[in-house]
Amino acid sequence: MKLTILGSGTNIHPTRAAAGYLVQTDQTILMDFGPRTLMNLIKTGVDRHQITHVLFSHFHADHFSDFITFFFDAMIFTKYQGGKRPPLTVIGPPGTRGLFKALFAALPGFNRAPFGVTLKEIDDRPFWIGGTKVLPRRVTHSPRLHCLGYRLEYGGKALAYSGDSQYCTSLVRLCGDADLAVLDCSFPANRPGPVHLHAGQCGQVAHEAGVGQLILSHFYPIADQYDVKAQAGEGYEGTIRKGRDLLTVEL
Repeated sequence: MKLTILGSGTNIHPTRAAAGYLVQTDQTILMDFGPRTLMNLIKTGVDRHQITHVLFSHFHADHFSDFITFFFDAMIFTKYQGGKRPPLTVIGPPGTRGLFKALFAALPGFNRAPFGVTLKEIDDRPFWIGGTKVLPRRVTHSPRLHCLGYRLEYGGKALAYSGDSQYCTSLVRLCGDADLAVLDCSFPANRPGPVHLHAGQCGQVAHEAGVGQLILSHFYPIADQYDVKAQAGEGYEGTIRKGRDLLTVEL
């Protein structure tokens, strides 16, 4: 299993793309698709026209908006450049079908893609993408917003991704004994903000879940002004990495 961070920041960040993660197992899977992540995906050298599954944690713009450019690019490639791509499956929380149907109806040509598009809404039940087991779990983010974290298991390894989350027991369960956890570290511990984890809570989750490695990600600019790695390390003794765009980790 190989993870590449396509975006380690938030919606408006001077040096980081917003949320996006590329996971390579027997499949090539995207988790979230925020602003500026598409260009980083191109930099990886992965053929974007062969990506078959996109998992969304929720639909705040910093996790979603580059999908529009990605889909438009796929239509140009298949309609006018003689390209072929496999069917695309878009997976997300309740509301996914309604959002994408409205989006495809509103944007010119989007509802006439020359390749198959499947929209799936999921709950906390596990499912498979090829040989990769995917376990979604609802986490606590904003009021009245259904936000998912994801756990991907392949080849005896487990990767957990928080999406956007506050500290909650469901996130700890999602990360339980994972080889690697990628957590929402929006704020430093000494400058916490609303509806997101801060660095100290990331360390707390990693400790309580017993994860093998911790990657801090999803930084607001203020998080880069403090030593969030040291703050997370106050509660967790394992390996901690501060995420950056195009950081790659193999499990």
